[in-house]
Amino acid sequence: MASKSYEKMVEEIGNMSVLELADLVKLLEETFGVSAAMPAMAAAPAAAPAAAAQEEKSEYKVTLQDAGSEKIKAIKAVKSLIAGLSLSEAKDKVEGAPSVLAESASKQDAEKIKKELEAVGAKVVLS
Repeated sequence: MASKSYEKMVEEIGNMSVLELADLVKLLEETFGVSAAMPAMAAAPAAAPAAAAQEEKSEYKVTLQDAGSEKIKAIKAVKSLIAGLSLSEAKDKVEGAPSVLAESASKQDAEKIKKELEAVGAKVVLS
């Protein structure tokens, strides 16, 4: 609980005009050698979590950059990983690399596709 003197001071400040408050702030700054302005560093940590949240995407574009030396294994993997893709479409994607395998895959699906294709020697990029 605040002391009586603090309560009286707060009450007096509450009764001041904007000009009187500006003068008070200036006097306090000069008397104690401080600044009432918010330091730039104080704002930076608040922005950091927003940037981290922004980096964490919910959807990824999966691009096959290179099929590697095991094209047949890569074709089979693409066919099994991408729902609704025929064998000839999977072959076209592998032979046409770089090619987009998924436009908006979930993080889990994108990582699964990448992991399984890299296991057969393919090069995959998530963006």
